[in-house]
Amino acid sequence: MPLGTLDRTPPPFFRQGSSALSKLTVFSALALFLMVADVRFRVTQPVRAVLASVLYPAQWVVLQPVVWARQIASYFESLGVAQESQEQAQRKLGLQSQRAGQVEQLLLENERLRRLLALQMRLATTARAAQVLYDAADPFSRKVIIDRGLVDGIAAGSPVVDETGVLGQVTRVYPSVSEVTLVVDRDLAIPVLNTRTGARGVAFGDTSMTGGGLELRYMAANADVLPGDRLATSGVDGVYPAGLQVASVEKVERRGDTAFARISLRPVALVAGVTHVMVLKPVDSEIAPRPAPEPATSTARKAIRK
Repeated sequence: MPLGTLDRTPPPFFRQGSSALSKLTVFSALALFLMVADVRFRVTQPVRAVLASVLYPAQWVVLQPVVWARQIASYFESLGVAQESQEQAQRKLGLQSQRAGQVEQLLLENERLRRLLALQMRLATTARAAQVLYDAADPFSRKVIIDRGLVDGIAAGSPVVDETGVLGQVTRVYPSVSEVTLVVDRDLAIPVLNTRTGARGVAFGDTSMTGGGLELRYMAANADVLPGDRLATSGVDGVYPAGLQVASVEKVERRGDTAFARISLRPVALVAGVTHVMVLKPVDSEIAPRPAPEPATSTARKAIRK
């Protein structure tokens, strides 16, 4: 069959109608027309409204998992923020409580220091401030350790006072610290004076195991001593300056089977919990030494010359 006689047209199944360029031109012009018409005359606005109304249920159903996921994430995030805020509030509350306690402690310490300074200004003897470090590790005595020693000029036998009265006496001195025996220790005795009657006596530390007070010994059963009397240092021992508060009479027991009264005292100083103290020089250390006696030969010569 000759090639010229063949039909070159495509079969009906493969026929495409207009060319692709014609379709592109037509649809581009239509799209441009619709855009201009929508911008100028809002032609497609009703169509959009109808489509939005029809598609809204489907959109709502599709968006629900996303909304639920966001709500769950927001809930856990809010819970975490709330827990963190609660922890921060508790930490701040704890800090505020701690600071409040520190403020109260500082106010009390400040008041005690002011009273101790006022006491130092009233004393005629030399005084040195010190701080109590800790209690001595002896269960059968009442002693504390202060932060002053030989390098600070502390001597054994020096009186120790706080802002209210006599606290004790230095019994051992080390290079940087010293040991102070408190007035309630059973081995310490202080000559005292009843400020109401002027009667003298000796106050000893409590000999009981508790060791929380003092006892005024060797007072006659008919001695004029009443509960509430104030006892101060008499100054006759050459250690404590006269007039320092020591204790107050708490109880007086008069028994017929003994010639002495049993008098219980309560210390004025803060023997438990004291922090700042004042170490005084013994009275006898500030008294001028007694002049040496003249030799007997020189005295005899003076008598012969006369």
